[in-house]
Amino acid sequence: MPSTQTPVYDRLLRVRHERGGGLIVLIDPDKLAPEKVPAFVERCERAQVDALFVGGSLIHTLDLDRYVSAIKRCTSLPVIGFPGSLTQVVRPLDAVLYLSIVSGRNPEYLFGQHVQAAPLIHRLGIEPISTGYMLVESGRTTTAQFMSGSVPLPRHKPDLAAATALAAEMMGMKLLFADGGSGADAPVPVEMVRAITDVCRAPLIVGGGLRTPEAVAERIEAGAHLAVVGTVFEERGGAHLMEEMVMASRVRAARVPL
Repeated sequence: MPSTQTPVYDRLLRVRHERGGGLIVLIDPDKLAPEKVPAFVERCERAQVDALFVGGSLIHTLDLDRYVSAIKRCTSLPVIGFPGSLTQVVRPLDAVLYLSIVSGRNPEYLFGQHVQAAPLIHRLGIEPISTGYMLVESGRTTTAQFMSGSVPLPRHKPDLAAATALAAEMMGMKLLFADGGSGADAPVPVEMVRAITDVCRAPLIVGGGLRTPEAVAERIEAGAHLAVVGTVFEERGGAHLMEEMVMASRVRAARVPL
């Protein structure tokens, strides 16, 4: 990444200060065919989405490098890896979430695989964003939960989620991510979002199960910096819905000082 380019992490921070909140669209290469990438990414641009995540818990797409390059040709938005494995770390990415699943106790996903990923990320020159990732109970077992062997945080324990997030922040993680998982039955509870942001200064991303603009707005109002949406666009599509989601993510704009 050129030294004159603003780091992706700083761009994400600016979203909250300039717009009150933001929306990130998650692209799963197994669910969005390569030939549909240009039109979908153009829709994201028109809707003024803030960034794109690319990845998933389990991806069968063989040439992810080419896939991400195709996205990059269509957009000026930050393209950030949301990797479920080392194979999802590819050169064209602007940045990668350097995820530690702090809600679980599986050492491989707390720190183990990170040792293997670090030299690769360094060699490719991708910006790493250290992220405390918290799986939250969502009503059913998600792929992320199954693949990582992690027990999710109970939905009715916002105090436990807040303590977990605070521990991640104290360990130096720059970003917090509370996620119900792709296709979650229910999103992260508003009470949990509020409990985390009441004690943590690190930006909080919330994802999983957000299917309506109202659900996005409620979590931004509760203190989340960014919302991640993916499945609903795969299921229902429509540029109008995406635009409504973006507008819903800006609900705090009038109250956040520049």
